Formats: sequence, structure tokens, C-alpha cells
Amino acid sequence: MPIYEYRCANCGKITEKISNTKVINIDCPDCGARAERIVSVFSGQTHSTTGAGHSCQAGSGFT
Repeated sequence: MPIYEYRCANCGKITEKISNTKVINIDCPDCGARAERIVSVFSGQTHSTTGAGHSCQAGSGFT
């Protein structure tokens, strides 16, 4: 199942949620306000920026 990230519109907290559906909004576990799904930095990385043929950023722990 994919992991989605959500950012609270009220407090700004980012929460991860494992889900088999693409739920766009959840309730923030801290303040209860609406949290919107965001594109995570990890899932947004689609091409190499190092020129070395790696698709992950240096220092990310993934090569």
C-alpha cells in the first residue's frame, strides 16, 4: 500500500498515512482541522540532478 503525506491547513503539521485509496483530505491528528494530501519530496524526484545516472539525491541514503 502507498504512503501519502498530508499537511494540516491550521497547524502545518505533516502526517503520513498508509492507504489503499487516494484520500485527498483527512483530519489532522493534532488539532482536528482539515489536512490536504501533498506531493512528498521523495515521490516527486523523477530524474537525476547529479549527472551520475542516479535518480536519488546525494545524501538521501538511497543510491
